[in-house]
Amino acid sequence: MTVTEPVDSANPTDQPQLSLGRAAARTLATTTKSVPQMQGISSRWLLKLLPWVEVSGGTYRVNRRLSYTVGDGRVQFTSAGSEVRVIPAELGELAPLRGYEDEDVLGELAGRFSQQEFQPGDVLVEFGHQADRVYLIAHGKISKVGAGAYGDQTVLGTLADGDYFGDSVLTNGDVIWEYTAKAVTACTVLSLPRQSFDDIVGRSDSLREHLEQFVAGGQLSRNEHGEAEIDLASGHDGEPQLPGTFVDYDASPREYELSVAQTVLRVHSRVADLYNQPMNQIEQQLRLTIEALRERQEHELINNGDFGLLHNADFDLRVPTRSGPPTPDDLDELLALVWKDPGFFLAHPRTIAAIGREFTKAGVYPESVDLGGHQVPAWRGVPILPCNKIPVTETRTSSVLLMRTGEEAQGVVGLHQTGLPDEYQPGLNVRFMGMSDQAIISYLVSAYYSAAVLVPDALAVLENAEIGREG
Repeated sequence: MTVTEPVDSANPTDQPQLSLGRAAARTLATTTKSVPQMQGISSRWLLKLLPWVEVSGGTYRVNRRLSYTVGDGRVQFTSAGSEVRVIPAELGELAPLRGYEDEDVLGELAGRFSQQEFQPGDVLVEFGHQADRVYLIAHGKISKVGAGAYGDQTVLGTLADGDYFGDSVLTNGDVIWEYTAKAVTACTVLSLPRQSFDDIVGRSDSLREHLEQFVAGGQLSRNEHGEAEIDLASGHDGEPQLPGTFVDYDASPREYELSVAQTVLRVHSRVADLYNQPMNQIEQQLRLTIEALRERQEHELINNGDFGLLHNADFDLRVPTRSGPPTPDDLDELLALVWKDPGFFLAHPRTIAAIGREFTKAGVYPESVDLGGHQVPAWRGVPILPCNKIPVTETRTSSVLLMRTGEEAQGVVGLHQTGLPDEYQPGLNVRFMGMSDQAIISYLVSAYYSAAVLVPDALAVLENAEIGREG
């Protein structure tokens, strides 16, 4: 008699197969495939929103009115352990020393600066007291506190690494501090007493002559932007003698040459011949290569040391945050700098998250705006757009850019040249380079680009914005 073993219902694999299995069926089926995916592709808002100017000659010249620039930079320092010294030539950033080039005298001046350390809350100078020295900020953040319009105490400004104050005491010994300078963070500051400066002036004929010329010709006829003034008359009556004038130009305008990002794409002929269905192998290789080039292009437009936006913002238009994280007040500060038709903010996605947290803390809920069918966050109606090319430092700080764009608005513009030989996209061409002895087909893929800031107040940067703290 045959005994049949019972089937374990909890283990269906022990049951006999009643139909064709999936693994076998797939041998007769056509797999539906996606095109190759690439995680490095980002939204690239900067490339999308920058107005692109045709640069047919490969070089773009930005002509401006003549400007008188006096001490608009930042001072740089050297350090050996905990000791900090100012670079002598950098003292030329102070208005009274602008253009003075005697290295020996500048070196002696630099040696007279003494180093001081301040803790948060310490007062460096106090309102109403005699101003008797100039201060250089090597590291840290300092607030200038003074009386507001209604008599209350308010923060008049913030100074950070490389900034300075009190340089007017070098040419005028009868000034008082018009504000109180208070350390916000731990600060390293170098200071030079007026008495030490006078001592060097008394022993240097060249420095004394330079200061006399500065005092005599320091009040140049210029407007609030430093441009040579255009003499006009208004509100007059009768037949007065009208002023004559002309608009002077910068004799050495800046020129931007197109930069390039390139690579050589290689595809074996056997791959191109045999594996081109259902997708063209060369076309997909080229698509991903171009995506990588465009990502590099946006990175260069932000970070390039020559034409990158982070490096081309005017020093007067770079401001630190008030308290560390990027707050609504900080964004308002940028809008006050780029107030003529601001286009958009640009920030790292993590910085945008920090902005959102600060808005929530302040009980502020910004609106969203429609940008090409995308709902994006905005502040005061100005879009806040993500850009992962803006660097985040090891200390978890980053920057926020605000810009005005377009030639007609005297803003920021992108530069490219179209009509290139073998052009594949505007400003990008793909040129066949031939086939090697190993049957490898080569294509040269090139993208040409640059960017220009037409006038300084088209671009402002919020620096050292904290995007989060541990704990």
